[in-house]
Amino acid sequence: MNTLFNVLHVVTAVFIVGPLAILPMTALRALRTGSGAQVSTLATSTAVFGRLSIVVVILGFAVMGTSDPKYGTSVTTPWVLWSLILWLAAAVVSEAVVVPSMKKAARALSGSPDLTGAAGGAATAGTASVAQAATDFYGRIAAGSGIVSVLLVAVVVLMVWKP
Repeated sequence: MNTLFNVLHVVTAVFIVGPLAILPMTALRALRTGSGAQVSTLATSTAVFGRLSIVVVILGFAVMGTSDPKYGTSVTTPWVLWSLILWLAAAVVSEAVVVPSMKKAARALSGSPDLTGAAGGAATAGTASVAQAATDFYGRIAAGSGIVSVLLVAVVVLMVWKP
């Protein structure tokens, strides 16, 4: 049973956490090209993958629970505890910074009056102000997704190295 949980844990990590790290970078490209609809879709996808990453954690607990007692792994094992803390930090940054910034950038690209300051949206706000409103979020998305990626890489290192 432990082997099955190990395989599921790794597969879900690759197919859930991988996109969580990559999608915001794709959104940056869409932001540069001015595709508000694509940025919006990628924001939704990033939020979904972020929430699904809890499956990876649950499977990790299953691996730990079915592992040989001679390894003595528990939640208080330092590399397990730090992995959980780093994953939680990545999830918080993704949900609190990256996804909201992507959604705001998408609204700005669509000319939403709440971000451009124009009552009529993109038509009266002008292309320059809409583009500026969207690019204001670029740095926040880039920094936030970079932090999330570094935190997730640190989790992978801890999972493999097991210091």
